[in-house]
Amino acid sequence: MPKSGDGFEGKDMKIDIFETLQNEILEGQLQPGDRVKEAELANRFGLSRTPIREALRRLETRGLLVHEPYRGMVVAQLEASAIGELYVMREILDSSAARLAAQHATDAEIAAMEAQIARDRKILDDPLKLAASNRAFHIAIYRAAHNRFLVKASDTLTESLALLGPTTLSAKGRSERSIKEHEDIVAAIKQRDGDRASAAARDHIRAAFQVRLLQLDQTIIETDPVGNALDNTD
Repeated sequence: MPKSGDGFEGKDMKIDIFETLQNEILEGQLQPGDRVKEAELANRFGLSRTPIREALRRLETRGLLVHEPYRGMVVAQLEASAIGELYVMREILDSSAARLAAQHATDAEIAAMEAQIARDRKILDDPLKLAASNRAFHIAIYRAAHNRFLVKASDTLTESLALLGPTTLSAKGRSERSIKEHEDIVAAIKQRDGDRASAAARDHIRAAFQVRLLQLDQTIIETDPVGNALDNTD
């Protein structure tokens, strides 16, 4: 007779593997185009390939991994058209969240946003830390909107955002401008001005999109037609 808990340990391990890899993609430890190898993961987690394979299938179903011929599973990369569509949705959702936050945010939530901006000014020279804090800032606005369906829509969008590649905050001057834009959003929320908060959030996303387009253009310049990085050490 099976012991109590038999049959659940494997299930729990699959969930842990899935969540671990999902977080590594969301946090940028695994970048778009990176290979994800079953054998390496099996050694890393000390498991057979079966639970590894099932976790990878779940990530593929979520659109975070894709199977490429001769390479196997890799972290998905967004096409240029999909990036544009993603920023359109970010603009719609973020501006709506800011408008609702101006109506529903508590004083404590607003104070927490202001405190986070103050902390962010101390890490301007660390784009990766600032990018993580930036995600937390936007999550705070969604939560301050106090609309569960908007938060759910944001959660879905967050996974796609991870497939954009390197943060736009690494671009020269973008960190400072981004924080100033955050200050404008929070100031409008604090003044309970929904129209201004919405407009500030929309302008913030549009500014980020313009930087993203410049990054994409630079990537094209530095890459040859078959996708090999050109030597730009001269």
